[in-house]
Amino acid sequence: MLPTPVADLAANTLAYEITPKVKPTGFREYDARWVFEKEINLLGIQALGAGLGTLIHELGKRPEIVVGHDFRGYSTSIKQALTVGLMGAGITVHDIGLALSPVAYFAQFDLDVPCVAMVTASHNENGWTGVKMGVDAPLTFGPDEMGRLKDIVLNGQYKAREGGGYKWVEGMRERYIADIVKDVKISRPLKVIAACGNGTAGAYAPEALSRMGVEVIPMDAELDHTFPKYNPNPEDMKMLHEMEAAVKEHGADVALGFDGDGDRCGVVDNEGVEIFADKIGVMLARDLSSQHEKATFVVDVKSTGLFMTDPVLIENGATTHYWKTGHSYIKRHTTDLDALAGFEKSGHFFFREPYGRGYDDGLVAAVTILKMLDRNPDKSMADLRRALPTTYQSPTMSPHCDDDKKYGVVDRIVKQLEGKTELIGQKVRDVNTVNGVRITVEDGTWGLVRASSNKPELVVVVESPVSEENRNAMFHAIEEVMAGYPEIGEFNQKL
Repeated sequence: MLPTPVADLAANTLAYEITPKVKPTGFREYDARWVFEKEINLLGIQALGAGLGTLIHELGKRPEIVVGHDFRGYSTSIKQALTVGLMGAGITVHDIGLALSPVAYFAQFDLDVPCVAMVTASHNENGWTGVKMGVDAPLTFGPDEMGRLKDIVLNGQYKAREGGGYKWVEGMRERYIADIVKDVKISRPLKVIAACGNGTAGAYAPEALSRMGVEVIPMDAELDHTFPKYNPNPEDMKMLHEMEAAVKEHGADVALGFDGDGDRCGVVDNEGVEIFADKIGVMLARDLSSQHEKATFVVDVKSTGLFMTDPVLIENGATTHYWKTGHSYIKRHTTDLDALAGFEKSGHFFFREPYGRGYDDGLVAAVTILKMLDRNPDKSMADLRRALPTTYQSPTMSPHCDDDKKYGVVDRIVKQLEGKTELIGQKVRDVNTVNGVRITVEDGTWGLVRASSNKPELVVVVESPVSEENRNAMFHAIEEVMAGYPEIGEFNQKL
């Protein structure tokens, strides 16, 4: 098959045209992401496909795979190179074309195909590409599978096999939308902003929402892979501020924002207040636990402490488990615990039967939010927000840290914070190290530092149930610790 990949090749050279280029750091904890051409070339993508196909055979899975791509100027060529590698490894490829990540996951069920490879860089900036992969629906790869895939690809251990094939799949967009909207009819009059950031969701969300019976106002729904205003990322304050302005301009009941590959959903309420996804998770957990006794939920370590302290959840007998941040981690843990749903602060929502199939889907989250509003006809989204106990949260803040340094830096920060008995003038109550370090003091104020799983960054989140002052004090305490590490660069945003 292909030559063994190398990490460093200059573009516009003979070697670049005949040798796979694959930077090792592109293999993340649960998916793969590179800056296209700078860190991986098309032959490198073909090698990735060959490696994935080899791994599928190694794992004893039926050699068939769903492949789709997001809306970026180069994603079609990435998918085609991946397809060539998969076919050369003896895999039959079911190509669903332009798609959201949850459309690819849905297609696994709809087509009865065991494996998936979705070409997407999600919310990463233009220039990035990547692949989300799985061989056991609704789950996607975790560290073990990604580690083995990395070994196969970087060591050129892929194997050529006969039997590969290609099938073009017609109509998956319509089948997915029809599945999303079946049995959904919102009876309450609702005006909804569908914010798509000019990403792939623009081809899906406005139509799906309108078929549910709500009035839809599309916002940046025209597909434009230059992303002229901002990245389609409902955790990005620029996108949230645009959603806020649209709500106020149109007098909307809610704004729902979708990321570049449609597996996340962000929310701005009818008063123009952005509600972080973990708070939306608390609202939904309240709603769902009122209908299901002893409901179990899974949330990531970036999420609000309200999942443990909210009196309504306690009264409803709900149980919540905090787990590692990352769509594959929460998806798998939600399935392992037979939980009703999983929530991530980044906007990934994982609903299991009877609400979903267990994978993250921004439109399924939108349906569940609209149904919650429909069940509360006398309450606005802002009313539901105000009904929660007040906490003072930060957005997700990410200082730069190189991929080959970030995990070592976090390990040292974990050890440093584990040794703290006092912080912001209070005794330390708890130190959770399941994913980085989340340190909590007596009054419930907490701060988190972890390594980003998909970018050369660290992740910092802080929250206080008491005051903005304590929240800010926690951030400054963490910032002071981080100042001792020259490997850590500038924040993308701060309090």
